[in-house]
Amino acid sequence: MAKRILVVEDNDLNRKLFCDVLKANGFEVAPVGDGATALDTARQLSPDLIIMDIQLPEVSGLDLIEEAKRDLHLRSIPVLAVTAYAAKGDEERIRAAGASGYLAKPISILPFMNAVKELLPD
Repeated sequence: MAKRILVVEDNDLNRKLFCDVLKANGFEVAPVGDGATALDTARQLSPDLIIMDIQLPEVSGLDLIEEAKRDLHLRSIPVLAVTAYAAKGDEERIRAAGASGYLAKPISILPFMNAVKELLPD
């Protein structure tokens, strides 16, 4: 059975790129365009991985990661943070919030897929 990945990304092009690449690699994908519905969708789908943009309108991806890690149903799901925040200390701050992985935008396909596979053991 294919692993299910929830992709939380407000940028349409980035969301489509992530989803297309993941589908091409055999994953089942559930795209979400805003943070407001991300955790409810995660609770409904029980994904194997959440890919979380950090800079979302209305709610920070950082806050969503922290909230997911406090949720009994979501806390065990690994989160790959994907963000344009790439300043000194950002990765540490994002990992401290509970992210299992971190990638800075712009994303290259190979490092992206390596990070996904690292968080989804067979």
